[in-house]
Amino acid sequence: MALHAELHRHLGGSVVPRVLWRYFQRQNQELANPFPEYQQFEDFYTKPRNTLEEYLELHTLVEKVQTIETLPYFIYRLIRGAYTFENLAYLELRYTPYLRTPDNLSQSERIDLMSEIVMTVGKATQQNEYPIVTSQILCTHTRLPDEVNRAIVDLAIQIPQYVCAIDVAGGDNNYKERIDEFIKLYKYAREQGVKTTGHLYETPNGCHPELLPYLMRIGHGIQIPLKYPELLKEVASRGQCLEVCPTTYFKTGTLDDITQLKTVFDKCFDAGVDIAICTDNAGLHNVRLPFEYENLLTLDVIDFRELQACQDAAFRHAFAWPYGKRPQEMLTGLLKPESIVAEAFNN
Repeated sequence: MALHAELHRHLGGSVVPRVLWRYFQRQNQELANPFPEYQQFEDFYTKPRNTLEEYLELHTLVEKVQTIETLPYFIYRLIRGAYTFENLAYLELRYTPYLRTPDNLSQSERIDLMSEIVMTVGKATQQNEYPIVTSQILCTHTRLPDEVNRAIVDLAIQIPQYVCAIDVAGGDNNYKERIDEFIKLYKYAREQGVKTTGHLYETPNGCHPELLPYLMRIGHGIQIPLKYPELLKEVASRGQCLEVCPTTYFKTGTLDDITQLKTVFDKCFDAGVDIAICTDNAGLHNVRLPFEYENLLTLDVIDFRELQACQDAAFRHAFAWPYGKRPQEMLTGLLKPESIVAEAFNN
């Protein structure tokens, strides 16, 4: 069994279409009515969008049903599928906890409820039946006020047993007017020992070099090798890893075709910049991590040696993986992969 690490997966985009459709059919007739047949829903849910903004609107469809009561339902199925079909040993789930709280409450009440959301997600991911080492990345958001975003960073500081890092989400082309706010949040997080990643350099309009020094990993970052290759030297010197999510870029209209990523991989490898291949929204795309690998190989974007380098980089840059190497490197004698993952899970 080849065991993989997934560093960039959104909780909202992780629900596979059939699980979400069945939930609507059983629990939410208002959302179910437009899609009486499953294929109708899959076609709507997974089709490419014209822009990143249009694509991100799909997250709101899931956020409104991912509540404290329902999160264990969705997470159990997420973990079961990731373990059974993707051979994941390690998974970082990212999301904005504030957006899982009831919107009829006041801002302060919603902030107070965020810790319960994080604890609920943390407990739901700890499943001995499907032993994947998991951690959470809490996303600040461009649609949220600074007070809420600071509370999200504070929460990451307060619950390190479940949270490994912070992120900024909401479309990287929406940061410009608030760039100073996000720089302050990242500086504060780093000062408090919280690890950092961020959606950056995903789209041509989302290139903000001011944020780069505060990131330990770069969410997407494909525009650096495509448009600003002169930055690769400093990215390499900081030891930053790009979280490249191949299917996302043609689903959002950012690229016309996955084969355009060959330039990204070639320039990063030449510059000594690590890449971790990720799914971003495996459910929303209906594409799991092994198929991201296979698509890149089949289309000659990377070769098997480069694929292994990316798989190694994923474990090396994982924020909460308790070992310094891939699980298969730790296999000796009759020790099973499940035993290694379970040991890491229980530490």
